[in-house]
Amino acid sequence: MRVIFTSFALDAHFLGQVPLAWALRSAGHEVRIVSQPALTGTINAAGLTAVPVGDDHTVLDALAGTETEWDATLDLDPARPEMDHWEFLQPLHEEVTNRFFRRANNDSMIEGLVRFARAWRPDLVISEPFTLAGAIAAEVTGAAHARLLWGADLFLDQRQRFLRELANRPAAQRTDPLAQWLGGVLDRYGLVFDERLVRGQWTIDQMPSGVRLPLGERTLPMRYIPYNGTAVVPDWLREPPARPRVCLTMGITSRGGAEHLTASLSNMFDAVADLDVEIVATLNAAQREQVPRLPDNVRAVDFVPLHALLPTCSAIAHHGGAGTWSTACASGVPQLIFPSVWDDFYRARRTAEVGAGLVIPSAELTSATLREGLRRLLEESHFSDGAERLRREMLADPAPSDVVPLLEKLTLEHQDPGW
Repeated sequence: MRVIFTSFALDAHFLGQVPLAWALRSAGHEVRIVSQPALTGTINAAGLTAVPVGDDHTVLDALAGTETEWDATLDLDPARPEMDHWEFLQPLHEEVTNRFFRRANNDSMIEGLVRFARAWRPDLVISEPFTLAGAIAAEVTGAAHARLLWGADLFLDQRQRFLRELANRPAAQRTDPLAQWLGGVLDRYGLVFDERLVRGQWTIDQMPSGVRLPLGERTLPMRYIPYNGTAVVPDWLREPPARPRVCLTMGITSRGGAEHLTASLSNMFDAVADLDVEIVATLNAAQREQVPRLPDNVRAVDFVPLHALLPTCSAIAHHGGAGTWSTACASGVPQLIFPSVWDDFYRARRTAEVGAGLVIPSAELTSATLREGLRRLLEESHFSDGAERLRREMLADPAPSDVVPLLEKLTLEHQDPGW
C-alpha cells in the first residue's frame, strides 16, 4: 500500500504517529508524512520521508491570544454540565472552527496535500484528528481514510453533542460552522460535505481502555508506544537513582511557543528543596530564566527522552499533555497533574478517578500544594497500584505491528476501486 500520514505542523500532534508509520514501513508499505514546512525537520529526525506543502499555520498565535480574544485554556471535560447546553456548544464550535481548524488546515496546505495525493495516489490516508486536510485529500482521490488519536476523542464527543443540540434548534438557527467551512472547501473539488470527513471511516485509538471514550464509532485500539523525538541517554541516567526520582516537565508544546499554557515556574522548586528525592526538571533556556535559584536536589536538563527517564521515576508532575501523560502511563508512573488546556482536564480527572494520580487546578498550584501532592504520590502505595493498572491496560492493546493487517483489510474495504 501507499500510505500518507498527515498532521499540521506541531510536534506534539505528530510524534504519536511515528510508531505506526514505522510499523507500516517495516511491513513493506510506502509511507509519506505530509505537513506544513515547519515540521520537516522533526519528520526527517524520525527517519521518515517528509512532503512539505503550503504555508505554515498560525495556530499558536491564536492560542496565545495575540490576534483574537478567546479562552484557549477552556476545559473540555465531557463531565462538565455545560457540554450539553447549546449556549456553550454553539460559540465553542464557531470559535474552534474559525480560529483553530481553519488555521491548522490553511488553504495552501489543503491544496498542496490534494495536489500531492493526486500525483502519488495513496491507498490510505491517516490523519491526526485536527488535520481535516487529510480526509479532504482522501475523498478527492478515492483513498480510504482514518483518524489516529493522540488523546481521548474529545473533539468528536463535542461534535456529537453539538449535532444533537443543533437538530433541536429552530430552522433559522441551524448553523453548522464546521460543515459550512468544509463544504466550501469541498465544493472547489466537486464534492459535498459528509460527516465522515470529521469522523473518519474508522478511528485508531491509543488511549487505554479505562480512559477511551465510547462514542459508537468503528475503532481499532492500538497500544501507545512512546516516541519523544531524537534521543540520547545521558551518563547520569545509566545508573539507578540513589533516592526516589521525580520528573517535573511542562511538555513539548510549551517549549515551542505556547508558554502561556503552563504554570509559573518561579516558586515551584521551593517546595521540594528539603524532600529526600531527586528532581529532574526539563527546562529550556527561557524556562530556566524564570528560576533564579535551584535547590541541590534538582537536576535541570534542557531535554531528556521521557521514555528513557520515566521508567526510573517514582512520580511525575506535569501539565497534562497527551504525550507526557501517555508515556507516564506506559511506564507505570503515578502522576501529579496541573491541567492547562482543553483535553488536559479530562485526562487529569480520569487519572485521579482510576487511582493513578492527583490533580491540582492550575490556579491552586503553589509550592505547598506541589509539595503535598508529591509527598502523597511517593508515600501512598495505592497510587503506584493505580498507575500499574493503567500500564497493564495499555499493554493489553495490540502493538502497531499487529494493527497493520487490520489496516490492510479496512483499506481494501473502503478505498474507491475505480480510482
